[in-house]
Amino acid sequence: GENIAEGGEVVRYVRHPKDPLPEGDSLFFQAFNRNKKSLALDLKQKAGREVLHDLVRAADGLLDNLRGDRPAKLGLTYEALKAVNPAIVCVHLSAYGSEGPRAAWPGYDYLMQAEAGYLSVTGEPDTPPARMGLSMVDLATGVQAALAMTSGILAARAGGRGMDLDVSLYDTAMSNLGYLACWYLTAGVVQGREPRSSHPNLTPSQLYRTRDGWLFIMCNKEKFWGELADALGRPEWKDDPRFRDFAARLAHRETVTEMLDEALSAKTTAAWLDELQGRVPVAPVHDIAGAMDAPFPTETGRHLWVDHPCGRRVGSVGPPIRTGAAPPRRPAPAR
Repeated sequence: GENIAEGGEVVRYVRHPKDPLPEGDSLFFQAFNRNKKSLALDLKQKAGREVLHDLVRAADGLLDNLRGDRPAKLGLTYEALKAVNPAIVCVHLSAYGSEGPRAAWPGYDYLMQAEAGYLSVTGEPDTPPARMGLSMVDLATGVQAALAMTSGILAARAGGRGMDLDVSLYDTAMSNLGYLACWYLTAGVVQGREPRSSHPNLTPSQLYRTRDGWLFIMCNKEKFWGELADALGRPEWKDDPRFRDFAARLAHRETVTEMLDEALSAKTTAAWLDELQGRVPVAPVHDIAGAMDAPFPTETGRHLWVDHPCGRRVGSVGPPIRTGAAPPRRPAPAR
């Protein structure tokens, strides 16, 4: 919903009057509900359903985030609402979808990461399985739901008829495997974890040590290897047959890693960033504070601040789709 609200559309967050969330507010809630309006409805009561139908009459779409078997029981499907608004688009976001043997199952991001194989490709080799530090399946599924809603509304406006659209955490997690799924299904290749978060097929494309920390360097085009060699004062690397192309460097990955660690350890991370940025694809390795306080986001307006009714300002990162217009700036609604 926030993905759509960020674009300026009117989005109403509907909750149950006996919402089990604690009284008050939370920064977690603020992070995911910016720019929405809200109201409380009990859809098991006639009065609640009547208010919902009033909203549906004037709406383009309805998005629910429930177990897959719940929308039909609560009258949130296109079949239940088409008499109210024939063009309504109903997007259902659940753990495993609205049909099949798992429709009634609860589910969460971390479970999807585990079942879809993410933990087998995250972290260092020979260590316990590791999940991503962020709930990326939740976030990606929200984007898919926004895309489904937008596509559905365009189709409904063209044809005059709404629809149900089903989006699940599980399907999103599996779809995002992308080339890893293609490799396995087509050629039986099972990708595992690589040391130092390295690219499986290219090097240098991983973490490297500096005097005081780490850099992530990605020479994903041949020209960048030459630029890197020159920047490090090692022009002879460009003519060494062990490093002449992608395949040769990959065959000598350990040697490349040792060479780069040795060369980069001569200076600090900041010094190398000054030397390499704009010439070779490179990034510092930040913690969250470092990422937020870095000059690039702070100086280019990528932080977004809103005044909350409680009297404090709430900070977050603005929407990734940037236009010439200022993004909406409203706090999350009251719960």
